[in-house]
Amino acid sequence: MDLVKPLLAEIRRNPALWLLAFVPVAFVAAKRAPESHTAHFVLSVLAIVPLAALLSHATESVAAKTGDAAGGLLNASLGNLTELVITVAALRAGEVMLVKASIAGAIVANTLFMLGMSFLLGGLKHRVQEFNLAGVRLQVGLLFLATVALLMPSAIAEADATSSAEVVQKLSLCLAVLLVIGYGLGLLFTLKTHREIFAAAEHADEGEEPWPIRLALATLVGATLLVALMSEIFVESVQAAAEAFGMTPAFVGFIVVALVGGSAEMVAAFSGARKNRLDLSVGIALGSASQIALFVAPVLVLLSYVMGPAPMDLHFWPGAVVMMFIATLTVALVTNGGRSAWFVGALVLMVYLVFATTLYVLPPHGR
Repeated sequence: MDLVKPLLAEIRRNPALWLLAFVPVAFVAAKRAPESHTAHFVLSVLAIVPLAALLSHATESVAAKTGDAAGGLLNASLGNLTELVITVAALRAGEVMLVKASIAGAIVANTLFMLGMSFLLGGLKHRVQEFNLAGVRLQVGLLFLATVALLMPSAIAEADATSSAEVVQKLSLCLAVLLVIGYGLGLLFTLKTHREIFAAAEHADEGEEPWPIRLALATLVGATLLVALMSEIFVESVQAAAEAFGMTPAFVGFIVVALVGGSAEMVAAFSGARKNRLDLSVGIALGSASQIALFVAPVLVLLSYVMGPAPMDLHFWPGAVVMMFIATLTVALVTNGGRSAWFVGALVLMVYLVFATTLYVLPPHGR
């Protein structure tokens, strides 16, 4: 019982966690009123928000013990489990466009929206913030590798009309294996052979007592499982809700699914930036983006052979590839000095809003 006291105290202190009441409500609504898709959509989003806040606090407690670099990686991994669950559910339903749009949207949302908002919120409280440039350069390199790999199937399909779908599928399968290998090598480099290079920059102690490590880890696991269950309800209702709100499947995948699926990491990243722990925020944002590009997307290609109605390839529509490439270049540009201020975050957010507006007004067709 003593171990749970910090969790109960945090729930009483934080009004956002009072929304945990929507978790059982969402489950009951899904069972009792299975046709009320719009209500399921709203309730699942309201339930994911407090669960994301719990993940945020637990991750900060783990980061206090393991360091911001490992804490950022842990949060990105658990947060992307939600993204993986959402896309697997869509894959089973044969919603390939939704899957591809959510993958591209998650990469762009993490590199532009999450990072930009972290810079903005942190900069509004702290005049200038610094972060470890070595870690950023590695993540940008991984994102560039992923962008090049995702560009190849699309480029071949667009340039050579004679290329069969079978050729694109074989290429996608080979690239999926290469991306997973590249991601594994990146983990080996950052967590083992050159770990000292990626140590977090010094940050001020806010004086907030972290949770015991056992409580933090248990909360991470429990909240992640609940978020995954909520994601099942979310993905089952998102299409009907999108029609009710006048949104296209591509916009839903690129914007709505990406933002909801990444809400857990976003809460942790924004909180870290406000506490002048920008290494944690940058590690979550870019680590999550590279993990989706080099691990989640290839895993979905492999899983499609056993779960989907048909194998999925890595042939994205040209606009998605362009947006991912521009997002990578934007991150490389704004992080080049290892320092940030609020206006830098505002500029990055504007790039994201340009993409969102363009996609809403002129959604992609076909693939």
